[in-house]
Amino acid sequence: MNARRAAGAPAGELATIEWRAGRVRILDQRALPGHVRFLDCASVEELIDAIRSLAVRGAPALGAAGAYGVALAAHTLRTRRQVRAAAGRLAAARPTAVNLGAGVVFALEAYEAGDAASALAAAEQLARDDVARNRALGAHGAALLPFHARVLTHCNTGALACVGYGTALGVIRAAAESGREPHVWVDETRPLLQGARLTMFELDRLGIDATLIADSAAASLMGRGEVDLVIVGADRIALNGDVANKVGTYALAVLARHHGIPFYVAAPTSTIDAATPDGAAIRIEERDPDEVRTIAGHRIAPAGAAVRNPAFDVTPARLVSAIVTEVGVAHRPYARSLPSHLRRARSFG
Repeated sequence: MNARRAAGAPAGELATIEWRAGRVRILDQRALPGHVRFLDCASVEELIDAIRSLAVRGAPALGAAGAYGVALAAHTLRTRRQVRAAAGRLAAARPTAVNLGAGVVFALEAYEAGDAASALAAAEQLARDDVARNRALGAHGAALLPFHARVLTHCNTGALACVGYGTALGVIRAAAESGREPHVWVDETRPLLQGARLTMFELDRLGIDATLIADSAAASLMGRGEVDLVIVGADRIALNGDVANKVGTYALAVLARHHGIPFYVAAPTSTIDAATPDGAAIRIEERDPDEVRTIAGHRIAPAGAAVRNPAFDVTPARLVSAIVTEVGVAHRPYARSLPSHLRRARSFG
C-alpha cells in the first residue's frame, strides 16, 4: 500500500486524510494496528459512514473531514441546495466534537462565495493550518514536561487524530524531539481501545518509550508515585474551561487532583467553542451498545445486556491545571484566558 505523508508532516508519517483524484482518502483507523488500509470516499454518504464508524476520528481530523466533505459534495452534487443539505448531514454525523461542524462551515462559506474549487481550496487550507498549529501547540506544551517525565495519556491524540503531528501526543513528541526523554503510560481506552491500537502504534513508529496499561491501573500507578503528569486532548472546550473528551478523562482528572498531579489539556483553539458557556451545554454522543458488549467482534457480555455507552465525558474546569493551544498555555480563570487565546489565534502564522 502506498503510504503517503500528511501535508507538512515528516517523511514516513501516514496521511490521515487528504483529497486525491476527486475523492476523500482516509487512513482507515479501524484496521490499525494490524493493517494500514486506506478508504477512498467517492460520495458524502460514504464519508459520513466513515466518520460514524470511526474510520476517521479525532477532533482536528474531523474538522478536515467536514471541510473535505463539503468539497466532495460540491464536486459530485448538481445543485447548491443539495450541497447545503449534504453539509448539514456531515455536521450532524458526530455531535460532540466542535471541529466537525466548524470544518463544514468553513468550506461551505467558501463554496457559497465561489464554487467547488473554492470549497476544495478552503479544505486544503484548513488541512495545512492544522499541521502548523499542532506543531506550535506541541512546542508550547513541551516546556511543561520534565526531562524524564512519566506522562499518562488517554485515547489517541497523535497525528492519527489530526491531519498531522498531533495535539496531546504532539506535546510528548515535541518534548522528545527537543532532547527530553519522556516515558508514556498509555491507557488502553475502553471500549474501542484507541490507546492500545492507535497511540501505541504511533509511539512505536516515533521511537518514544511507552507502556500500555489497563484503564483501571491508572490510580495505582499514581498512588505509587509513577506518574508525573496527565495530558489529554479535547473534543470540545467550553468557554469556562470545561472539557469534553473521550470517556474516562474525567476519572483521570479526579485521580490526578487527589494525588497532586498536574492535569493538562492540549487542543488547538478550533476546539474552543465560544458558543458553549459551560460543560452542561455540551451534547454527549451515545454510541452502539455492542461497542461495550464486544471486543474486536467477540462477545464478552450477554447479547441482551443493558448498556450505557457515552463516547465522552466532561471534566470540570477546576480540575484542569492548564490548557495548551497553538498560541500558548492558558491558565485559570479560563473564562478570561480562553477568549484571549481565540483572539490571538486569528493572527496565527
